[in-house]
Amino acid sequence: MPAKKRCQFHIGTDSQCSSAALRIVGQCPLCRAQFCSSHRLPEHHECLNLEDCRQQAFERNKSKLESERTVAPKIAAS
Repeated sequence: MPAKKRCQFHIGTDSQCSSAALRIVGQCPLCRAQFCSSHRLPEHHECLNLEDCRQQAFERNKSKLESERTVAPKIAAS
């Protein structure tokens, strides 16, 4: 039986996490590393790709809001 995968939080340092990585939800969608339940969220393991993800989400939201914007025609005063 293969050994359990370990959390990759601070791997190779003195503060390395020794908990077992989660099988299904333990993989970060941004950096593809395996983490335990405490470090599985990008905010909790200091993910290097988090800022890129936030910028992409901002750009998607910005373009969606701009495409839905309505511009009222100016009404001529008589």
